[in-house]
Amino acid sequence: MHFSEYDTRLAGYAVIVNDDDEILLSWFNGGKDRLHAIWTLPGGGIEFDESIEAGTVREIKEETGFDAEVVRPLTTHSFTEARRNPIFSDSTDRPFKGVRVVYEARITGGTLGTLEVDGTTDRAEWLPIDSLQNVRHARIIDLGLDAWRAAV
Repeated sequence: MHFSEYDTRLAGYAVIVNDDDEILLSWFNGGKDRLHAIWTLPGGGIEFDESIEAGTVREIKEETGFDAEVVRPLTTHSFTEARRNPIFSDSTDRPFKGVRVVYEARITGGTLGTLEVDGTTDRAEWLPIDSLQNVRHARIIDLGLDAWRAAV
């Protein structure tokens, strides 16, 4: 399929791990479908006029309240869906491709607390990495942590 025949969403996400082996996560509230609420990495859609790194840093700030810097890229992940863009319910019925770049990042300032108003993130928390098997979480966390462990 030619790239002009489907919608693409470019997103940047961050793996941020503290000295206590906790990972900073955002609670995705499911948007219009609250049944799909789930823990995920801080991050999201990159605006048209920003770099992936700058967009990732902006998303970290909006979703967690923390200022951050990107350390290095860890991995990429793509997926396709035959239906409309799952994030935006007002999109057309064109096929959708999500392209996600995952970075390692570190906190440089700020305080914990989401800055989004009426967005898809309700809160952010530090969760012990070893607790993830017991909580509902997005696959992007596992992909990011696997890449982070391989890079350490």
